[in-house]
Amino acid sequence: MAFIRAYLRASTDDQDATRAREDLERFATERGLKVAAWYTENESGAKLNRPELFRLIEDAHAGDVLLVEQVDRLSRLNTEDWEALKLKLNGKRLRVVALDLPTSWMGADATRDDATQAMLDAVNRMLLDMLAVVARKDYTDRRRRQAQGIAKAQQAGLYRGRRADAGRHAAIAEMLDRGMSWSSICVATGASRSTVKRVVDGRKGHDARGANLPHMEVPALTG
Repeated sequence: MAFIRAYLRASTDDQDATRAREDLERFATERGLKVAAWYTENESGAKLNRPELFRLIEDAHAGDVLLVEQVDRLSRLNTEDWEALKLKLNGKRLRVVALDLPTSWMGADATRDDATQAMLDAVNRMLLDMLAVVARKDYTDRRRRQAQGIAKAQQAGLYRGRRADAGRHAAIAEMLDRGMSWSSICVATGASRSTVKRVVDGRKGHDARGANLPHMEVPALTG
């Protein structure tokens, strides 16, 4: 039986990275399989350096399955970074199974002979490459359209950008004052470690200046 490692990703702290967990569990159950390990993070798929994804790869053994909802959960990377990620995956002989790539589903079955499995792996590598290119194009197209929309709104004096979640940031600051660990704060608030770090860095800036820093509003670019 294949050892299933499920990877869940959302682009921003405001999105629920665990949204697809039930779908992945259902997929495994229908095939008499069990997800043995879960890896969840809020990071852009356009970024190669994702701690939980690389922890999954580090934990993996030859023949393990990397299960994702869609190929774009694994990659919205540019060509160079996608090739680097594939080297990591191939080095561990991880088989990628994606719910939106039906030909990959057979990769969750470890009972096939080596020749048949090698043929299936070759087909799926080609299809993975194609879907990774599509995911990257979708990402760059959305960023371009968003930038165009922001530029028009700025010209019209209408753009205000994205505001931080002041309530959650205040709660994080209070927990930091109480001496809670970053991990405990993430569990309690649903925030990522990057959000906690922003609060910590913001407080450092406040202490250095002796006054609140003005809020810098930036566009929400997801991937």
